[in-house]
Amino acid sequence: MDTIFALASAPGKAGVSVIRVSGPDAKVSAGRLAGGKLPNARCSALRVLRDSSGEHLDEALVLAFDAGASFTGEDVVEFQVHGSIAVVSAVLNELGRMPGLRMAEPGEFTRRALENGCLDLTQVEALSDLIESETESQRKQALRVLSGALGKKVDEWRVKIVRAASLLEATIDFADEDVPIDVTDEVRELLTFVIESVERELSGLKAAERVRTGFDIAIVGEPNAGKSTLLNYLAGRDAAITSEIAGTTRDVIEVHMDIGGYSVTLLDTAGVRETTDVVEKIGVQRTLERANLADIRVHLVQGNRPSEVDVLGGDIILSAKDDLGSSDNGISGQTGYGVAGLLTDIETELSGRVSNSGLVNRERHRLVLEQGLSFLMAAKESLEDGPDSYDIVSEDLRSVSRRLESLLGRIDVENLLDEIFLNFCVGK
Repeated sequence: MDTIFALASAPGKAGVSVIRVSGPDAKVSAGRLAGGKLPNARCSALRVLRDSSGEHLDEALVLAFDAGASFTGEDVVEFQVHGSIAVVSAVLNELGRMPGLRMAEPGEFTRRALENGCLDLTQVEALSDLIESETESQRKQALRVLSGALGKKVDEWRVKIVRAASLLEATIDFADEDVPIDVTDEVRELLTFVIESVERELSGLKAAERVRTGFDIAIVGEPNAGKSTLLNYLAGRDAAITSEIAGTTRDVIEVHMDIGGYSVTLLDTAGVRETTDVVEKIGVQRTLERANLADIRVHLVQGNRPSEVDVLGGDIILSAKDDLGSSDNGISGQTGYGVAGLLTDIETELSGRVSNSGLVNRERHRLVLEQGLSFLMAAKESLEDGPDSYDIVSEDLRSVSRRLESLLGRIDVENLLDEIFLNFCVGK
């Protein structure tokens, strides 16, 4: 492989910037830049960096990592230079002049970590999620998968499946000899374990996916119920136009927030009512559509009138425009009354929903596991036909194994890799 290099920290001015070099010539090329032999692996040294003519570029902390003990699995050298745009540019230009070195492509360091067996594909996806994480829940979820927890679980399933397949294959191979041939009970037990475990992961996928992508919470109610005022109070700015004129909000307005460590998009919707205004009618229709798709609806009701939008499980119903705080269940975007309680209720509801979230959190995961589960169910059903069907069961189990291998990126995923790594920054 080529030796690659790139700025691994964020571009722009900073106290310190990190430049990474990875590949077979990493230590040799870095030694030229740092004036001689590099420090021992996993040690650091303060070195003066000079170009090919001997001109002083910068003073940097140099860290060396041996192949097999680095992020990429290759020889890696990192330079911690002063975070000046000019300094970083000068060092990168000098590295680019060295024979055998080239600038890394987006995600190429991480792709090499995958190809060298340092990460599996689920960990690569989790690393991308960690870089993009904005809330505490997203950080924790990404770290769980990045630690290899999902890969370990998949390997556990695979061990069970391989054991079941080996029992079946041994029975098929010695079918004409005087050996025990009925392994149905043990194979059934192994398949049942994997099926139940996969089903548990799939049942927690929706909550895990919402932690990663964020929850939608729609504020709904009649016109002039104080929805936009409440949104502005929660956002801390004038995100939506407020007016005493009913029907001011015509389209859905979105505000992104962190509530209790969860990524949330608050939706200010048009007031729901019968109307002859063509534009307002479109707004009402959009409100109903988005409200039905939202994870939680906050219903602002006035008086004893029921909500104009269907109340679903987990929804929050509040008495609107309670500026004087006369109701225990009141809310006011004008004075802030009841807002703290609303945020607590939202956090409690979201915490309950994610308490059983699994490790799988992507559509790709769902498709692979559902395909694998269908083969597992078919194998278990065929197993009940006895030894005569063992060859059919074995083929189903091979199909399951292939699905699990593709989940971790070991086979049949080349068409996915370019798309996945395209979302990484150059230095990662």
